[in-house]
Parts: sequence; structure tokens; C-alpha cells
Amino acid sequence: MLVHEKEIWEQSYRRIAGVDEVGRGCLFGDVVAAAVILPEGLIIEGVDDSKKLTAKKREALFAQIMEQALAVSVGQVDAAMIDEINIKQASRLAMKLAVEGLGEVPDYMLIDAEKVDLPQPQRAIIKGDANSQSIAAASIVAKVTRDRLCEGEWEELYPDYGIKIHKGYATKLHREQLLSLGPTPMHRRSFIGRIMADQMTLF
Repeated sequence: MLVHEKEIWEQSYRRIAGVDEVGRGCLFGDVVAAAVILPEGLIIEGVDDSKKLTAKKREALFAQIMEQALAVSVGQVDAAMIDEINIKQASRLAMKLAVEGLGEVPDYMLIDAEKVDLPQPQRAIIKGDANSQSIAAASIVAKVTRDRLCEGEWEELYPDYGIKIHKGYATKLHREQLLSLGPTPMHRRSFIGRIMADQMTLF
């Protein structure tokens, strides 16, 4: 998990920001990105692609990352902006906001299969959250942050949609609630129209 980091450290870069996002495929809510700078040489046991970890394990690792990281930041882009600029550009914008929020400029960025519109040197890594500790740490921070929003603030705003259960993804429950209740202001109209066109006439 440190192969890429070691190669970059050997080039005299010291502050490497891992960057990743979650919520890209959801029908509801913000896309959330995180940027994390870990100390050179630090190994956090168990850090991996957030999708491979249980919620309990993610929470435990989140606490470790927040305690041991040199800098952590989260960026969010809402459904209206996703519909306006498309999900790819919204994901890149969320990543940019996360990096800009770090409070310090990283020397280098490792990004999960994307490019961020910032001047620092960077490397896009396919399946980066499974191959780089820095990116995996960012994926955990982003996932835990978004899940907490789904289970807390967003669930309270829209309690009839099951947000805390499906986290905004296009599950059977979520599609049924949309058919019954219609969309909220936090639903992505462009996604709903595409994914549910054969089931809905609302859009």
C-alpha cells in the first residue's frame, strides 16, 4: 500500500495528499471527497478501500486517521451542481475543494483514477484506494463523513426515504419511495431520469 508513496518520497516530495471521493453513483445527496496527508513512513494497519471494510472498522480507522494525519479536509458538491456540470466534473470539483481545504499545500497528490485541477504534481491511480495507503485513508474519511450525513442530518430532513439505510443509492426501497413520494431537492434529477426512466413518469 506504500509502493507509490515510497517512489514519490524518493523524489524528495514529503507531503503527499491522498485524494478520493464517495457517492458518485448515488441518486441522492452530495458527492463527498477527502484529502489526507499522512506522515512519511507511517503505516496504519487495516487501511484499505473503504468499500471492503465494515462500518465498524471504517469508524475505528477514521479515528486513527484523524489522530495521526498531518492534515485532513473534506469537500462536497451538492445535487444541483451535479446536475449542472455532470458527476465527473462534480467529483473533480469536490476533490479540488478537499485539497484546497487542507490548510497547507501538498507537494504531490495521489488520486483515485482522476485528475484534480490544481498545479501540484499528481498521479491518477486506477483502483487507487486498494493500492495506496494515502488514497485509501481518503476513501475512509470520505465514506465515514458521507455515511454520517446520511444517517444523521439527511435522514432527519427526509425521514420517509430510508436515506440512512440505502445511503442514497438506487436500491429497490429507494426507487419505490421515489415512485411514491417524488424527489426531494437533494435528489439528482439527471440521475433519476436516466436510471429510472422505465419506471417513472414524474420526470
